[in-house]
Amino acid sequence: MNRHLIASLAAGLFATSALAQVTVTDPWVRATVPTAKSAGAFMHLQSATNARLVGVSTPVAGRAEIHEMAMENNTMRMRAVDGIDLPAGKPVHLASGGYHLMFFELKRQLKEGETVPVILTVQDAARKQTSVTVQAQVKPLTYVAPAMQGHHGH
Repeated sequence: MNRHLIASLAAGLFATSALAQVTVTDPWVRATVPTAKSAGAFMHLQSATNARLVGVSTPVAGRAEIHEMAMENNTMRMRAVDGIDLPAGKPVHLASGGYHLMFFELKRQLKEGETVPVILTVQDAARKQTSVTVQAQVKPLTYVAPAMQGHHGH
């Protein structure tokens, strides 16, 4: 009986380690004015295995979505997407002008210098989902990430 329990535990550990391992660097959120109801969030993602960012949430907003800026009929438009592919070993930048996160129905003003928890839902190739929680620094309204200047996110 113990052998079966050990085998089951080992299988469970293997399945957990097979989940996408995503590294998040430079997470930040744009500060808001007191009456703002939305804010953008940005970061760099890199997965050790092929994975997909499929969801986002934060306690500071009633709703959070994954968005993309794209040209449509010579006009830059923002739209929600159902996810972003995270190819194994390749950095994916969430930045102004490309893929990014949007927080809607803000519960309060986001002030420069504070941090905001952001929960990312990542799905691996086997469709198993895991959550990655990061603390995103709130940056000034005029902030432009130095590494992202001239980048468009994809």
